[in-house]
Amino acid sequence: MNTAFGSRNGLAYGLMGFPLAFAALPLYVILPNHYAREFGVPLATLGAVLLGARLFDAFIDPALGRLTDRLFARSTAVVLALGAAAALVLAIGFALLFFPLVSEPDALVLWATAMLMLTYAGYSALSVAHQSWAAMLGGNEAQRSRIVAWREGLGLLGVVTASVLPVLLGLPVTTAVFFVALVLGWWGWQRSVRPLTTMPHAVSETSTTPTSIWQPFRQASFRRLLAVFMLNGIASAIPATLVLFFIQDKLAAPASFEPLFLGSYFLCAALSIPLWLAVVKRIGLARSWLVGMVLAMSVFVWASQVGDGQMLAFALICALSGVALGADLALPSALLAGVIQTQARRATGAYFGWWSFATKLNLALAAGLALPLLDLFGYAPGVRDAVALNALVVAYCVLPCVLKALAAAALYLLVIRPTPLESSP
Repeated sequence: MNTAFGSRNGLAYGLMGFPLAFAALPLYVILPNHYAREFGVPLATLGAVLLGARLFDAFIDPALGRLTDRLFARSTAVVLALGAAAALVLAIGFALLFFPLVSEPDALVLWATAMLMLTYAGYSALSVAHQSWAAMLGGNEAQRSRIVAWREGLGLLGVVTASVLPVLLGLPVTTAVFFVALVLGWWGWQRSVRPLTTMPHAVSETSTTPTSIWQPFRQASFRRLLAVFMLNGIASAIPATLVLFFIQDKLAAPASFEPLFLGSYFLCAALSIPLWLAVVKRIGLARSWLVGMVLAMSVFVWASQVGDGQMLAFALICALSGVALGADLALPSALLAGVIQTQARRATGAYFGWWSFATKLNLALAAGLALPLLDLFGYAPGVRDAVALNALVVAYCVLPCVLKALAAAALYLLVIRPTPLESSP
């Protein structure tokens, strides 16, 4: 790292995490409800639009990673210019998505599709560049995890803000706050510590030439880490997809409890990040992530035992799940930064492009795996017979535990035991 990464730099760099996370939640939670209630668009149609746009988003990420590498090879100023342009595209797409200029049903579907693709393109370009910047700062385990923790911690605050502002103040105010957050995020980013654009030991002129988009897959440690990340990511995405069904039908909880459950989940994730940083200093990144996986499995075993009206128990489950989420957010990206350090930094964007691709593919696979299984075993929203609720418990609690166990085994066998990815702090 070319300078100490203290609180000032942490806040300056991490501030962009707030609007980036702020943009994600409304697109999945608020947008379907908004288009269905305000414009009468069928939910099935909205689901197809969201899925198609997300697949488009996932497949452009590697190309955006390649572009980011080319820009880093020139200068960090050019990367910041890309960030400003991407933030502008994201702001325009977000506003036009929630305040469409057309009203005819078929035109609205086409409008939503086009604006989602525009919004996702801006979001992905900004996110890949921002994450690559952090990875290129380098440092030991503790330093890398601290950098990621600032970004993810402020991102979690963005999620919490995005979950309450539309209800309390409405979409116009929410959009205005989002715009201000994007401006402040970019302002902070350009004032944060800047990475070197070449490795200190790189002496050849060709070292700044961007490598192939497939370069990350030539590194065995990246392939192993990505396999763990995808298994763990699907395990985490399935309960996120099904949580409202579980709250409404298994717990039979009033709608007023939903903000409590979701808020405690995200708030505890944010508050747990300093705890995980302390654990990293004692046992390292990979083993700390393993502890987080074991915690998540234990919590979902408990969740499988709750039933009607057990609100307090489920609130505690959400809180502990949030603590486990803190590990998932802060540690894998820091591990990836360690993998990237072993290679020329010209490929950083390519690594994060594929990483972002995997993140989005996890969300699609989670929905594609969990929802058809529920339908196959007789569950539908509002159905509360024993067979249907058992299917919901299996999908929400048991399946994620199985996938987390596989991820934990892969982390131990592929990452921790053979060749540790990280050097000691």
